Amino acid sequence: MADTGLEDRAHAQADRGRKGRGGRGGRGGGGGGAMGREVLVSKALSRLLRHQAENAGLKLDEGGYTELDKVMAWQPIRSLNVTFADIQTAVSDNAKQRFSMKPNPATNPSLSESSTDPSHYLIRANQGHSIAVANEGLLTPVTLEAANVPAEVVHGTYFCFWDAIVASGGLKVMGRNHVHCSTGLPGEVGGVISGMRRDAELLVYIDVERSLKDGALQWWLSDNGVVLTEGDAEGLVPLKYFREVRGRTVDVGVLVKDGELVGELPEGIKKVVREGRGVRGEGVEEAGAEVGASSGVWLLALLA
Repeated sequence: MADTGLEDRAHAQADRGRKGRGGRGGRGGGGGGAMGREVLVSKALSRLLRHQAENAGLKLDEGGYTELDKVMAWQPIRSLNVTFADIQTAVSDNAKQRFSMKPNPATNPSLSESSTDPSHYLIRANQGHSIAVANEGLLTPVTLEAANVPAEVVHGTYFCFWDAIVASGGLKVMGRNHVHCSTGLPGEVGGVISGMRRDAELLVYIDVERSLKDGALQWWLSDNGVVLTEGDAEGLVPLKYFREVRGRTVDVGVLVKDGELVGELPEGIKKVVREGRGVRGEGVEEAGAEVGASSGVWLLALLA
């Protein structure tokens, strides 16, 4: 099973590499400006709320919320001198809507949203957890009875992971609680906020309705529109529920049709993730990876 911190370490390594080459962020001073600071704050919040809350001594309620003042007191966040305004920006302006915040009735009984006291609020990550959080409190069930099955559910992945996906018989949750999917493609009119990275190379369309009729998988919808499943008893979304797999921008033909393998990646396809982009913890299914650098290109090569 892959290390849940793989992507964070890989991109931290990439950031250090760019700094060493005089690239963005190489001049110090708080992460390279306002945009850099927003990214740093968002990453720190994600790390804590998705993965490290228990280790930090924070208790998440049934909806995944915890006290904001305690979040801001966590050393990696405190070291960034994060303000309440920074938190508000991370919640309201994040393009992927990763976080939600609400008044804490225990300290803010009037439920005022005008207060700037962090102790008056609760905060959560909307999805992406590797720590235990009750699905029912955090997510909306997707069921045939509720007639809320999205017309399209698609998982974005990369050429370098395809052999491992086939070998394992489908998509694995790996170190996270769920496989992440979207209801469309980034950049489309009315497109998705979250659930797929813009540089995804392969599109795995999943037959959610069939999996529900078979009673094989449970599905959920997050507040920011990500479709999630914990997979079967083995944490797997079996290949038989792949409606179709094809390239996103590069024509590699159809690899799977109606749950059957019908093609292979053409020879010569570059199995790389470009520097500074790619997988960073949403819907990652690598069976193990080794990260290295060569001429500014970060390679994620599957282990044998």
